[in-house]
Amino acid sequence: MRARWFIALAAGLWLAATGRDQFEAWVDATDLPSLHVETSVQVLDRKGALLRAYTVADGRWRLAVDLDDVDPRYIDMLLTYEDRRFYDHAGVDLRSMARALWQAATSGRIVSGGSTLTMQVARLLEEGTTGEVGGKLRQMRVALALERRLSKDQILSLYLQLAPFGGNLEGVRAASLSYFGKEPRRLTPAESALLVAIPQSPETRRPDRAADRAEAARDRVLARAVRFHLIDEDEATAALSEHIPGTRQPFPAYAPHLADRARAEDPARATQDLTIDLDLQKKLEKLALQSVQGRGDQLQIAIVVADHASGEILASVGSAAFTADARQGYVDMTIALRSPGSTLKPLVYGLAFDQGLAHPETMIDDRPMVFGTYAPQNFDKLFHGEIRLREALQMSLNIPAVALTDALGPAKLLSALGKAGVAYKIPGDQPGLAVALGGVGVTLQDMVQLYAAIARGGVALPLTWRKDGERAEGQRLISAVAAWEVGDILAGLAPPPGAPSNRLAYKTGTSYGHRDAWAIGFDGRHVIGVWMGRADGTPVPGAFGAEVAAPVLFQAFNRLKPQLDPQPPAPAATLLVSNPQLPLPLQRFRPRGAVFAAAPDAPAVAFPPDGSEVELLPSGLKVSVRGGTAPFTWLLDGMPVAVAMREREAMLPSPGIGFVTLSVIDAAGRSARATVRLW
Repeated sequence: MRARWFIALAAGLWLAATGRDQFEAWVDATDLPSLHVETSVQVLDRKGALLRAYTVADGRWRLAVDLDDVDPRYIDMLLTYEDRRFYDHAGVDLRSMARALWQAATSGRIVSGGSTLTMQVARLLEEGTTGEVGGKLRQMRVALALERRLSKDQILSLYLQLAPFGGNLEGVRAASLSYFGKEPRRLTPAESALLVAIPQSPETRRPDRAADRAEAARDRVLARAVRFHLIDEDEATAALSEHIPGTRQPFPAYAPHLADRARAEDPARATQDLTIDLDLQKKLEKLALQSVQGRGDQLQIAIVVADHASGEILASVGSAAFTADARQGYVDMTIALRSPGSTLKPLVYGLAFDQGLAHPETMIDDRPMVFGTYAPQNFDKLFHGEIRLREALQMSLNIPAVALTDALGPAKLLSALGKAGVAYKIPGDQPGLAVALGGVGVTLQDMVQLYAAIARGGVALPLTWRKDGERAEGQRLISAVAAWEVGDILAGLAPPPGAPSNRLAYKTGTSYGHRDAWAIGFDGRHVIGVWMGRADGTPVPGAFGAEVAAPVLFQAFNRLKPQLDPQPPAPAATLLVSNPQLPLPLQRFRPRGAVFAAAPDAPAVAFPPDGSEVELLPSGLKVSVRGGTAPFTWLLDGMPVAVAMREREAMLPSPGIGFVTLSVIDAAGRSARATVRLW
C-alpha cells in the first residue's frame, strides 16, 4: 500500500511539474505587443516646464510621464481603488478574480472587476476588448508575460501614459493639463480621485460632457480613500465640495514659432529642450499682444531676448498671436528678412573707431554731400553743420554714417556683418553705401546677435536656443575699446517719454517707407530686440522706431528684471578726452579726397548750415563762422552786409524770405558759403 501511495504521489508531482513547466513555457512564448509607446513631441523650457506639445500621429494627446512626475497621493488612490495587491501578484490576481466571480454569482450582476492594472496595460497596449472571454484570457497571458519582462514601476508608468480619459486624451499628464491646466505633480485629493475614476468609463465620465457622472464616480473614489485612510474626513469633505471642471483647457502653446522650428530641425527628437524661460516668454507674449491692440488689424510685432554673456535666447516672440488672421500671425517675424533702417549705424561707428578713423569726440560735417551719384539726406531733411560723432550717432544722422561707410568701404561693413553671423541679403546683389542706412535684408534674431557682440565687448558669438546645442567659439568683431565707446554713446540716448531714465544702451531704426520700426538695446547682461511692422511688407504710415518700438523695448526690459545690470567700465586703453585733447588727425574727420579739401583752419559757415531751412527773426538773420582769421566780411547774394567783424557771431539785416547765398571772407581772403532757405 505504502509503495503504491508513493508511486501515486510521485506521479502527481511529476504531472504538476510537467504542467507548470508547460505553463511557464506558454507564458514565455507570449507574443507581446510593442512596448514602445509613441508619446507627444514636447518642447520644454530651460527649467523643464512645458512650452508646447504636439499630438501623436493619430491625433491623440499622449504625453510622456514617469512615476516621479505624478502626485504620490494619486498613485495611492489608483492602487487602492484599482489593484490593491499590485505589488504582490504576478500579473493576474487569482484572489481578486475569485472574489469578483463569487460576487457576480451571488448577486446576479458584476459588482467588481477582476482585472489587475497589469491586465489593463495589456489591453491598452493591444487596444483589445474587455468583456469577451477570449479577450480576457489574452489579457491574462500578456499580463503574466509583461510581469516577467518589466518591473512593477515600468508597468505602472505604462498605465500612466495609456489610460484613457475621454476624447483624444490618453495618460494622466494629458488629462491633468487638459482638465486642470496644470502638471500632475501636485494634485488636490478631488483632482486625484477624478483622474482615478475617469478611465473606468472614459466617455461616460468625461467632466466636460457628463459632469454629474464624473462627480459621482469621483466621490466613490474619495469614499474608498477615506476607508483605507489615504485622506481624513475633513479632507474628504473639502474634496467633495470641489468643482468639477466643465471644459477642457487648451494645451500650452508658448513660443510656438520657435517650437515649430525646433521640431522641423530634428523631427525624430521626442523632447526638445530649449533655452527659453517660460515665465519671461509668457510676459512678453502678453506685451506683444498689448502693443498692437488699437493700432489696426495688420500691425505685427516680434521680440527676441538673449543673455549676451552666454548667447542663449531667453524669449522669442514671433508674432502678436499664433493665428491665421490679418496680421499673418503664423509667420515668424524673428527670422523674416526686413530692412534694419538705422540700426546698423552702431556697427559703422564701431568699425570706424576700431580702424582709427574717428573717435566719439571727433568732429564731422553734417552737410550736403555727394558720393559718386549717391546723395543721401538726413531723415528730417535738415543739416546740422559740424557736430561730434557722439551726437551724430545719438541723433541718427544719415550723412555722417554714409561718410564713415565711404571711408571704410561697404565691403568692410558687409564683412563685419558676416563675421557677426548676420545672414544678410543685398537687393540686386549690388552692395553700396546705402547698406549703412538699411539697404540690406536682415532678421531680428541676427540683429540681436549683432548687438550682443557689441555688448560682449566686441566678440561675436552665435545665439542659440537649444539647451543642449553646441556652443561655438566667439570671434572678435571690433576691439573692446570700440565696442565700449559705441555702448557708451548709445547709453547716453534719452529714453522715450514715460520710460524710466536709465543707462540702457539702445538704438532705433525706421526703414524706407515706414515698413519697419526697430528698437534694440542692451545692458550689462541682456540684449532685447523689437521689430514692428506688417508681415506683408506694406508701409505703416507714421510708424517710427523711436515712437513705436522703443517704448516696447523699455517695457520688455521692465518685464525681464526690476533694474538694469550696469554697463561695464571703460577698458584701460580707452581715450577718455575731449576734442581739443585728441591727436590732431582725430579732431576732425577727414573723408576720402580730404587732400583736396579746405585746410582745417579755413573759415566755414557754422550757422546756418548749408542746405538748411531757417526761420527768419524779426531782428534779422543770425550767423556764425567757424575757423578762419578775423576780421570777417559777410555777404548776402554777393552783396557785403557786414564788414570788419571781429566777433564770430553777427546779426545780419533781413534779406526777406526765400533762398539766399550766404558768404564769409576772413582776413586771409579765404571764403566759405552756404545756401539756405529763409522762412
